[in-house]
Amino acid sequence: MTTLRVAAPAVLTRGALLDDINPVSKIIAMVILSVPLIVTIDWVSAAVAIAIELVLLPLCGLALGALLRRAVPLAMFAPIAGISMLLYAEPEGRVHAQFLTATISDSSIQLAVAVTLRVFALGLPTILLFSRVDSTELADALAQVARLPARLVLGVVAGVRLLGLFIDDWRSMELARRARGVGDAAPIRRLFSMSFQLLVFAVRRGTKLATAMEARGFGAQSTRTWARPSSLSWRDAVFLLGCVAVMAAAIGGAVAAGTFRFVGS
Repeated sequence: MTTLRVAAPAVLTRGALLDDINPVSKIIAMVILSVPLIVTIDWVSAAVAIAIELVLLPLCGLALGALLRRAVPLAMFAPIAGISMLLYAEPEGRVHAQFLTATISDSSIQLAVAVTLRVFALGLPTILLFSRVDSTELADALAQVARLPARLVLGVVAGVRLLGLFIDDWRSMELARRARGVGDAAPIRRLFSMSFQLLVFAVRRGTKLATAMEARGFGAQSTRTWARPSSLSWRDAVFLLGCVAVMAAAIGGAVAAGTFRFVGS
């Protein structure tokens, strides 16, 4: 006699406060949180922004472990940007070391710390704001709130949904290489090889998807309707004001500490 076992229902993640925010508002928030950090260069403003964003992590509905995993690319790129600034920034103040064209001075150390922190300060909002954005909600917002062309919106939705397939492809390639006994050898060479294979998969899948969408009439110039309405509310206004307050606190902290400076100054 065979006993059938019914699988337990999946446990839904707890809703976050930012889930009610319109995706277009999140895009505007990215601009608010990024532009002040791009045009300025100091470590205090970046550190304050990172600290506030981490304090507000529970509002985003993202677990700390998930945040750390998704921040791995930032942790890989930030030291590279910082080291290049440390060695090749314009020397100013006391010179600590010099080798060929590389010079380490007080100014280059400060700039290296500022650039390293800025990579995290610019990358964290993207992770926090868009980790839980549904592709359909994004399409509705872009079409109805931002008034973008339907063809562009549908292309964005298709691209967002393909990202999950790329992650599955990467895992499948890792398992296949380990099954052949070459999974743990030469990690740098393996990274470039798998990246090229993933690029080939992306081009092939993108070409097929574009052809299929065109054949099904997604490229038509007729006016489209949308099943779910998307609009802005008072929550979006409060959210954007909060983003402005975060940047005001970051820049204000830099001014108070005397480290505030524009890029190139």
